[in-house]
Amino acid sequence: MSLTEITPGSIPHFDRRFFVSGEPIMRIGDGEIGGKAHGLAAAQAIIDTSLAPAEDADITVSVPQLTVITTSVFRDFLNRNDLREVAMSDLPDERIAHAFQQASLPTEITGDLRAITEEVHTPLAVRSSSLLEDAMFRPFAGVYETKMTPNNQSDPSVRFHKLVEAVKFVWSSTFFRGAKNYIRTTDKTIDDEQMAVVIQEVVGRRFGDRYYPHLSGVCRSYNYYPSERSRPDEGVVSLALGLGKTIVDGGITWSYAPPRPNLPPPFASVQDQIRNTQNTFWAVNMGKPPVFDPIAEAEYLVEADLSDAEYDDTLEYVASTYQAQSDRLSPGIGSAGPRVLNFAPLLQLRLFRLNDVVTRMLKSCEEALTAPVEIEFALTFPPRGSGERARLGFLQVRPMVVSSTPVDISDSDMQAPNLLAASTRVLGNGINDKIADVVYVKPESFHARHTPVIARELDGINTSLLRAGRPYLLIGFGRWGSSDPWLGIPVNWGQICNAGAIIEATLPEMAIELSQGSHFFHNLSSFEVSYFMIPHHSGPGINWPWLDQQPAATETDLVRHVPLTRPLTIRVDGRAGRGVIVTPVVS
Repeated sequence: MSLTEITPGSIPHFDRRFFVSGEPIMRIGDGEIGGKAHGLAAAQAIIDTSLAPAEDADITVSVPQLTVITTSVFRDFLNRNDLREVAMSDLPDERIAHAFQQASLPTEITGDLRAITEEVHTPLAVRSSSLLEDAMFRPFAGVYETKMTPNNQSDPSVRFHKLVEAVKFVWSSTFFRGAKNYIRTTDKTIDDEQMAVVIQEVVGRRFGDRYYPHLSGVCRSYNYYPSERSRPDEGVVSLALGLGKTIVDGGITWSYAPPRPNLPPPFASVQDQIRNTQNTFWAVNMGKPPVFDPIAEAEYLVEADLSDAEYDDTLEYVASTYQAQSDRLSPGIGSAGPRVLNFAPLLQLRLFRLNDVVTRMLKSCEEALTAPVEIEFALTFPPRGSGERARLGFLQVRPMVVSSTPVDISDSDMQAPNLLAASTRVLGNGINDKIADVVYVKPESFHARHTPVIARELDGINTSLLRAGRPYLLIGFGRWGSSDPWLGIPVNWGQICNAGAIIEATLPEMAIELSQGSHFFHNLSSFEVSYFMIPHHSGPGINWPWLDQQPAATETDLVRHVPLTRPLTIRVDGRAGRGVIVTPVVS
C-alpha cells in the first residue's frame, strides 16, 4: 500500500484471530482512524517498500500489531450515553473521566474487545488517535492520554474490563482541560475533534514482575540543539532504557547525532557523566495489582532503577562500567563497578547495528513524507546465543516543521543595551512582535520542591491569558514539561499552550542538560513557538532587574505576571541557533 492509498477503507475490518490474521493493522468500526493510526499505516507502507532487512541484518523493523477503534464508535459512545453535556463542561478532569467510566460501551464492539483479551496475554498499549493528532501544523502530540494494561490476569473477563477502562480513559481525555485549552490556540473547536483509539501490543519482554523493551528511542532528522561539532540537519537520536515514557516526558536520556555516534558526550568528567545519565526507567507492572485507579495514566506502570535492570539482566547492550583505578568507562558490564547508561555497546562497539537502522529509517521516512520527520521506536534483544535478530518496533512517524525564513542576528545584537534576554541555543526561526505579557518564575524564591505548585499557578495564568487572546513570554527554570519535578516544572502542554515564546533557564541549584522531550518539542516547532535555553553562567542572560521593575498584574511568592504597554520584539536565527528578546524601551 502506498501513502496515498491509506484511507479508513484500506484498513481491513477486525479479525478476531488477532495475532494469526496476517494483517498488521485492522479496524473496529466504519469511521476515521485518526492521525496516529494513519502515521502507523504510513510507517508500515514505508517498511514494506524501503526497510526490508538485508540478509546480514541483525535488526528487523516492524510495526507492532494493532487494532484501531474508529471515530464512529466514539460518536456512538457519546450519543448513546448522553455524555456531550458533561464532556463540554468545565468540570475537573477527574469528574469527566469518572462519567466516562460509568457509561456503557457500544455493544457492537464488546465481542471484538473480548476476542483481543481472550487471545492476547501480553501487555497492551491503548493510545489516542484523534483526527487532529499528528497533523503537521497543529499536532496534538502528547495532549491526550495513553494507558498501558498488563493484560496478564488469569480471568479473561478481568482482562476485558481493564481494556475497556483504558479505552474509556483515552476517550475521556479528549475533553480534559489541557486538551480544551490546547484546541483554543488553533483554528479548530472541540466540536471538530473526534477520537479513534489504537490498541497495540507493547514492544518488550517480561522480566519477573516487569515488562519493558531493552531501549526506547526518538529520532529526528532535524536537531534544534546540535552540539558544537554537529549541524542541525544531521538530526538527533535520544535513547533510554525501558518504556519511552522517559523520553516523551522530558526525563534524562542519551542523545547523539546519527553521523557521529561516537562523539564524546557533553560532560566535564566521568563523574559528571555518572551523575547526569539515566538511573531510573519505566516498565509495565506485571506483579501485584496496584490500587484501583482507572483514571490514572500510570496506573499499571512502575518506575525501577539500575539495580533492578541489573537483576533483570537487561544492561548488556546499553551500559558501560566505571573503572575506578583508571577513572574511565568501559563499554559493557563484563566487570564489577557502577553502571552508566551511555549505550556504548551499540554506538561504539556496534554489537547490534542500531545506528545504521535509525539512519535508514530517517532517510526513508523523509523521502516518503517529503519533510523532516520524528520517529518513535522500541527495541528488544534476543536471548544470548539464539542467533535471532533484535526486534525494532516502529511506534510512530510524524512530519516536523522547520522554518527557513532568514533572520540575521549580529554579535552587536547579542549585546544590545535594551535586551531582555539573548541566547546562542534557541529553537525556532523568525520574528515575533506580538507579545506584550511576561510570565516568569521568580528566581529568588525558586526551589525544585515548589515546581508542582508553580505548575498549578502557571496553569491559572495561562487560562486567563488564553481567554483574553494574549500570548505571552514564559520564563522558568529546568526542563519545561518534565514529569520529574526535580528536573524542571512538570507542566503539560495544555497548561502553557498560550505561550508564544519560552525561556528555559538554569540556576546553580537547577543546572541540567538541555531538554529533548519528544511531544513537547514537536508541538513547539509546529506552533512556531521560540524556545530559548539560557544557562545562568553565560552572558548576557536575562535582565531580571528590568522585569522586577515592571508593575505586576498578578504576583505570588513564586510566579509573576507582567503586562507591558508595548510588545517585545523576539528574533530567532534558526540557522545559527541565536535569539534575542528586546524590550520595548531602553532600560
